[in-house]
Amino acid sequence: MNCIAHGIDCVEVERFRQLLTRRPRVVQKCFSDPEIKYSFRVSDPSERLAVRFAAKEAVLKALECGIGSVALREIEVIRSSSGKPEIRLSGKALERSKNRGINHWIVSLTHTKSLAQASVIGLEKRG
Repeated sequence: MNCIAHGIDCVEVERFRQLLTRRPRVVQKCFSDPEIKYSFRVSDPSERLAVRFAAKEAVLKALECGIGSVALREIEVIRSSSGKPEIRLSGKALERSKNRGINHWIVSLTHTKSLAQASVIGLEKRG
């Protein structure tokens, strides 16, 4: 495996909560249906959505592009059968990843009541 790229981002949970209150449509714009379903299992989905937003930003950084270059819904944080978070790309995000030689992602998520942080590593996995 070769490490091709790394991205990291953090989001202030309270600011994200305020954004969700002011602009509730941001949920549909930025998150896939499975991400929404998982995040809204709890009464306040702000922490779960904020950490997923941080992961999307971290992927954009690893892909060397900014918001608007690819749709945020094309970058998904999914859960494996073991519960481990994974990155799944589609559309332009997947195309850009392939063009950079990235075919595997490692993601680490963490959040507290106040801060959500994500780190991603894009790998070229052979075989």
